[in-house]
Amino acid sequence: MYLLNNIFQDPERLERLIMIAKSSLYPMIEGALKYTIPLTLISFVLGLILAVLTALARLSHIKVLNIIARMYVSIIRGTPLLVQLFIIFYGLPNLGLTIDPFPSAVIGFSLSMGAYASEIIRAAILSIPKGQWEAAYSIGMSYRKALQRVVLPQAARVSIPPLSNSFISLVKDTSLASLILVTEMFRRAQEIAATNYEFLLLYSEAALLYWIICFLLSVVQGRIEARLDRYVSK
Repeated sequence: MYLLNNIFQDPERLERLIMIAKSSLYPMIEGALKYTIPLTLISFVLGLILAVLTALARLSHIKVLNIIARMYVSIIRGTPLLVQLFIIFYGLPNLGLTIDPFPSAVIGFSLSMGAYASEIIRAAILSIPKGQWEAAYSIGMSYRKALQRVVLPQAARVSIPPLSNSFISLVKDTSLASLILVTEMFRRAQEIAATNYEFLLLYSEAALLYWIICFLLSVVQGRIEARLDRYVSK
Protein backbone atom coordinates (compact mmCIF):
# COMPACT_ATOMS: atom_id res chain seq x y z
CA MET A 1 0.00 0.00 0.00
CA TYR A 2 2.86 2.35 0.82
CA LEU A 3 4.38 1.72 -2.64
CA LEU A 4 1.05 2.30 -4.39
CA ASN A 5 0.48 5.55 -2.48
CA ASN A 6 3.89 6.80 -3.55
CA ILE A 7 3.20 5.95 -7.17
CA PHE A 8 -0.20 7.65 -7.29
CA GLN A 9 1.15 10.69 -5.47
CA ASP A 10 3.90 11.06 -8.07
CA PRO A 11 2.26 11.76 -11.45
CA GLU A 12 5.59 11.67 -13.30
CA ARG A 13 6.45 8.21 -12.00
CA LEU A 14 2.94 6.95 -12.73
CA GLU A 15 3.17 8.28 -16.28
CA ARG A 16 6.58 6.64 -16.70
CA LEU A 17 5.25 3.29 -15.51
CA ILE A 18 2.33 3.50 -17.94
CA MET A 19 4.68 4.29 -20.81
CA ILE A 20 6.97 1.38 -19.90
CA ALA A 21 3.99 -0.99 -19.64
CA LYS A 22 2.70 0.09 -23.06
CA SER A 23 6.09 -0.04 -24.79
CA SER A 24 6.95 -3.44 -23.31
CA LEU A 25 3.64 -5.08 -24.21
CA TYR A 26 4.42 -5.61 -27.90
CA PRO A 27 7.92 -7.14 -27.39
CA MET A 28 6.53 -9.59 -24.82
CA ILE A 29 3.59 -10.57 -27.02
CA GLU A 30 6.04 -10.99 -29.90
CA GLY A 31 8.19 -13.23 -27.69
CA ALA A 32 5.10 -15.29 -26.85
CA LEU A 33 4.07 -15.68 -30.49
CA LYS A 34 7.56 -16.39 -31.82
CA TYR A 35 8.95 -18.57 -29.05
CA THR A 36 6.70 -19.35 -26.07
CA ILE A 37 3.74 -20.78 -28.00
CA PRO A 38 5.77 -22.59 -30.73
CA LEU A 39 8.09 -24.01 -28.06
CA THR A 40 5.08 -25.28 -26.12
CA LEU A 41 3.37 -26.83 -29.15
CA ILE A 42 6.48 -28.51 -30.58
CA SER A 43 7.58 -29.85 -27.20
CA PHE A 44 4.08 -31.13 -26.41
CA VAL A 45 3.71 -32.99 -29.70
CA LEU A 46 7.17 -34.55 -29.54
CA GLY A 47 6.72 -35.30 -25.85
CA LEU A 48 3.36 -36.95 -26.51
CA ILE A 49 4.86 -39.22 -29.15
CA LEU A 50 7.66 -40.13 -26.76
CA ALA A 51 5.11 -40.63 -23.97
CA VAL A 52 3.07 -43.14 -25.98
CA LEU A 53 6.19 -45.12 -26.91
CA THR A 54 7.42 -45.05 -23.30
CA ALA A 55 4.04 -46.11 -21.92
CA LEU A 56 3.88 -49.04 -24.34
CA ALA A 57 7.44 -49.99 -23.43
CA ARG A 58 6.49 -49.91 -19.73
CA LEU A 59 3.60 -52.29 -20.48
CA SER A 60 5.67 -54.49 -22.76
CA HIS A 61 6.71 -58.00 -21.80
CA ILE A 62 10.10 -57.36 -23.41
CA LYS A 63 12.29 -56.91 -20.36
CA VAL A 64 14.94 -54.70 -22.02
CA LEU A 65 12.36 -52.20 -23.27
CA ASN A 66 10.67 -52.17 -19.88
CA ILE A 67 13.93 -51.46 -18.06
CA ILE A 68 14.96 -48.69 -20.48
CA ALA A 69 11.56 -47.01 -20.15
CA ARG A 70 11.63 -47.24 -16.37
CA MET A 71 15.13 -45.74 -16.21
CA TYR A 72 14.18 -42.89 -18.53
CA VAL A 73 11.09 -42.00 -16.49
CA SER A 74 13.01 -42.30 -13.22
CA ILE A 75 15.88 -40.05 -14.36
CA ILE A 76 13.67 -37.33 -15.84
CA ARG A 77 11.20 -37.30 -12.95
CA GLY A 78 13.99 -37.44 -10.38
CA THR A 79 15.99 -34.44 -11.62
CA PRO A 80 14.95 -30.77 -11.90
CA LEU A 81 13.93 -29.56 -15.36
CA LEU A 82 16.25 -26.58 -15.02
CA VAL A 83 19.22 -28.88 -14.42
CA GLN A 84 18.27 -30.92 -17.49
CA LEU A 85 18.16 -27.76 -19.63
CA PHE A 86 21.55 -26.67 -18.32
CA ILE A 87 23.08 -30.07 -19.07
CA ILE A 88 21.77 -29.98 -22.65
CA PHE A 89 22.74 -26.37 -23.39
CA TYR A 90 25.80 -25.74 -21.23
CA GLY A 91 27.03 -29.26 -20.51
CA LEU A 92 26.97 -31.04 -23.87
CA PRO A 93 29.43 -28.56 -25.48
CA ASN A 94 32.09 -30.12 -23.21
CA LEU A 95 31.55 -33.30 -25.22
CA GLY A 96 31.81 -31.40 -28.49
CA LEU A 97 28.04 -31.23 -29.04
CA THR A 98 26.76 -27.66 -29.24
CA ILE A 99 23.01 -27.12 -29.66
CA ASP A 100 21.33 -23.75 -30.25
CA PRO A 101 19.08 -22.36 -27.49
CA PHE A 102 15.70 -23.10 -29.08
CA PRO A 103 16.45 -26.74 -30.07
CA SER A 104 18.00 -27.27 -26.62
CA ALA A 105 14.78 -26.07 -25.01
CA VAL A 106 12.69 -28.30 -27.31
CA ILE A 107 14.79 -31.34 -26.38
CA GLY A 108 14.60 -30.59 -22.66
CA PHE A 109 10.87 -29.90 -22.56
CA SER A 110 10.07 -32.85 -24.84
CA LEU A 111 12.00 -35.27 -22.64
CA SER A 112 10.31 -33.89 -19.53
CA MET A 113 6.85 -33.97 -21.10
CA GLY A 114 7.43 -37.49 -22.41
CA ALA A 115 8.34 -38.85 -18.99
CA TYR A 116 5.42 -37.32 -17.10
CA ALA A 117 2.83 -37.89 -19.83
CA SER A 118 3.90 -41.53 -20.23
CA GLU A 119 2.62 -42.27 -16.74
CA ILE A 120 -0.70 -40.60 -17.57
CA ILE A 121 -1.06 -42.65 -20.75
CA ARG A 122 0.06 -45.87 -19.04
CA ALA A 123 -2.53 -45.34 -16.30
CA ALA A 124 -5.19 -44.61 -18.93
CA ILE A 125 -4.39 -47.83 -20.80
CA LEU A 126 -4.49 -49.85 -17.57
CA SER A 127 -7.86 -48.30 -16.73
CA ILE A 128 -9.48 -49.90 -19.79
CA PRO A 129 -11.39 -53.02 -18.66
CA LYS A 130 -9.80 -56.34 -19.52
CA GLY A 131 -13.02 -57.31 -21.25
CA GLN A 132 -12.25 -54.81 -24.02
CA TRP A 133 -9.07 -56.72 -24.85
CA GLU A 134 -10.91 -60.03 -24.73
CA ALA A 135 -13.68 -58.71 -26.98
CA ALA A 136 -11.11 -57.55 -29.52
CA TYR A 137 -9.33 -60.91 -29.45
CA SER A 138 -12.63 -62.76 -29.84
CA ILE A 139 -13.25 -61.14 -33.24
CA GLY A 140 -9.79 -62.06 -34.47
CA MET A 141 -7.81 -58.92 -33.72
CA SER A 142 -4.13 -59.18 -32.97
CA TYR A 143 -2.58 -57.43 -29.97
CA ARG A 144 -1.48 -54.56 -32.20
CA LYS A 145 -4.90 -54.08 -33.79
CA ALA A 146 -6.68 -54.38 -30.45
CA LEU A 147 -4.39 -51.72 -29.01
CA GLN A 148 -4.74 -49.44 -32.02
CA ARG A 149 -8.48 -49.73 -32.66
CA VAL A 150 -10.01 -50.52 -29.29
CA VAL A 151 -7.79 -49.67 -26.33
CA LEU A 152 -5.88 -46.53 -27.35
CA PRO A 153 -8.98 -44.58 -28.52
CA GLN A 154 -10.64 -45.20 -25.14
CA ALA A 155 -7.41 -44.44 -23.27
CA ALA A 156 -7.07 -41.19 -25.22
CA ARG A 157 -10.45 -39.98 -23.94
CA VAL A 158 -9.50 -40.85 -20.37
CA SER A 159 -6.10 -39.17 -20.61
CA ILE A 160 -7.21 -35.89 -22.22
CA PRO A 161 -8.02 -34.00 -18.96
CA PRO A 162 -4.66 -34.71 -17.26
CA LEU A 163 -2.76 -34.20 -20.51
CA SER A 164 -4.49 -30.84 -20.94
CA ASN A 165 -3.29 -29.86 -17.48
CA SER A 166 0.24 -30.93 -18.44
CA PHE A 167 0.01 -28.79 -21.57
CA ILE A 168 -0.99 -25.74 -19.51
CA SER A 169 1.87 -26.43 -17.08
CA LEU A 170 4.24 -26.67 -20.03
CA VAL A 171 3.26 -23.14 -21.10
CA LYS A 172 4.44 -21.84 -17.72
CA ASP A 173 7.55 -24.03 -17.70
CA THR A 174 8.76 -22.46 -20.94
CA SER A 175 9.79 -19.44 -18.87
CA LEU A 176 12.79 -21.57 -17.79
CA ALA A 177 14.02 -21.36 -21.40
CA SER A 178 14.98 -17.76 -20.68
CA LEU A 179 17.89 -19.12 -18.64
CA ILE A 180 19.38 -20.78 -21.72
CA LEU A 181 19.03 -17.61 -23.81
CA VAL A 182 15.77 -18.34 -25.62
CA THR A 183 14.18 -14.93 -26.17
CA GLU A 184 10.68 -16.03 -25.21
CA MET A 185 8.19 -13.86 -23.35
CA PHE A 186 9.83 -13.90 -19.93
CA ARG A 187 13.28 -13.31 -21.44
CA ARG A 188 11.90 -10.20 -23.14
CA ALA A 189 10.57 -9.00 -19.78
CA GLN A 190 14.01 -9.58 -18.22
CA GLU A 191 15.78 -7.65 -20.98
CA ILE A 192 13.42 -4.68 -20.73
CA ALA A 193 13.56 -4.66 -16.92
CA ALA A 194 17.36 -4.62 -17.05
CA THR A 195 17.24 -1.27 -18.87
CA ASN A 196 14.78 0.57 -16.63
CA TYR A 197 14.94 -1.40 -13.34
CA GLU A 198 11.15 -1.63 -13.10
CA PHE A 199 11.28 -5.32 -12.25
CA LEU A 200 7.97 -5.47 -10.39
CA LEU A 201 6.05 -3.87 -13.23
CA LEU A 202 7.61 -5.94 -16.02
CA TYR A 203 7.46 -9.27 -14.21
CA SER A 204 3.86 -8.60 -13.17
CA GLU A 205 3.01 -7.80 -16.77
CA ALA A 206 4.63 -11.06 -17.90
CA ALA A 207 2.71 -12.96 -15.22
CA LEU A 208 -0.53 -11.42 -16.47
CA LEU A 209 0.18 -12.51 -20.04
CA TYR A 210 0.97 -16.05 -18.88
CA TRP A 211 -2.28 -16.09 -16.93
CA ILE A 212 -4.28 -14.92 -19.97
CA ILE A 213 -2.76 -17.64 -22.17
CA CYS A 214 -3.39 -20.33 -19.54
CA PHE A 215 -6.93 -19.07 -18.93
CA LEU A 216 -7.77 -19.29 -22.65
CA LEU A 217 -6.31 -22.79 -22.78
CA SER A 218 -8.36 -23.84 -19.75
CA VAL A 219 -11.51 -22.61 -21.54
CA VAL A 220 -10.61 -24.73 -24.57
CA GLN A 221 -9.88 -27.67 -22.26
CA GLY A 222 -13.31 -27.32 -20.66
CA ARG A 223 -15.04 -27.35 -24.04
CA ILE A 224 -13.12 -30.42 -25.18
CA GLU A 225 -14.02 -32.27 -21.99
CA ALA A 226 -17.67 -31.25 -22.33
CA ARG A 227 -17.68 -32.53 -25.91
CA LEU A 228 -16.18 -35.85 -24.86
CA ASP A 229 -18.70 -36.23 -22.04
CA ARG A 230 -21.46 -36.54 -24.63
CA TYR A 231 -20.15 -39.99 -25.48
CA VAL A 232 -20.10 -41.17 -21.87
CA SER A 233 -23.20 -42.72 -20.32
CA LYS A 234 -24.17 -41.26 -16.95
